[in-house]
Amino acid sequence: MTTLLEARELRKSFPALARTRGRVTAVDGVSLDLAAGETLAIVGESGSGKTTLARMLLRLIEPDSGELRVDGRDFLAARGAALRALRREMQMVFQDPFASLDPRMRIAAIISEPLEIHEPQLARAQRRERVSEALRAVGMGEDALTRYPHEFSGGQRQRIGIARALVLRPRLVVADEPVSALDVSVGAQILELLQNLQRDFSLTYLLISHSLPVVAQLATRIAVMQGGRIVETGTAAQILGAPTHPYTQSLIAAIPVLPIAS
Repeated sequence: MTTLLEARELRKSFPALARTRGRVTAVDGVSLDLAAGETLAIVGESGSGKTTLARMLLRLIEPDSGELRVDGRDFLAARGAALRALRREMQMVFQDPFASLDPRMRIAAIISEPLEIHEPQLARAQRRERVSEALRAVGMGEDALTRYPHEFSGGQRQRIGIARALVLRPRLVVADEPVSALDVSVGAQILELLQNLQRDFSLTYLLISHSLPVVAQLATRIAVMQGGRIVETGTAAQILGAPTHPYTQSLIAAIPVLPIAS
């Protein structure tokens, strides 16, 4: 399989909170590879550094040090047109479908905004067709185009967020806790949608999650983060079935088991 994304020794720290000195290390020497077409899940508790890592991989925040390559190209050295070309191949689905959509914008404008930035040469009709195509892909009709985010449920908003990520036809989608703000049944529908979209559009996923049941449904490989470091990596079957690191074992042991009525 072709390696799409390579990270080597990524580090990121932030200033400590007021009244204290020094810095807090969020990501501490993380290295990983992501092959085209797979789903790599980054798993860990809140504060483990997984969202900071995801944002660094997209260069939404800059690492303090380390190397990052996309298709063998130096992502951290890219500037101008080269950076825009790489960024259009990598899109993000955010955790909160309520906060990630601008409430003042109609759905057509929200989904078409990436096209206006990355493909300004498109005619208005072409942009509208691309937006409609993305909406259809996530199971929504064109009647949504003229409406505002507050007119939709949480699950529908997350579908709109996924359509926005798809409209540029990226190769890599980073999904940061994509169902944690949704109830279980709606979340299951979104996970099934993500599976179908991966098949239909040959997508590569980086999935950020604290939920091992979510990861079990989507991931082909899993990397477990604790305290800013990756402590264990393996196939989904290996990590979920026979974890070797005590932290991973504790995560799996904490999965609730529903009682079975007699």
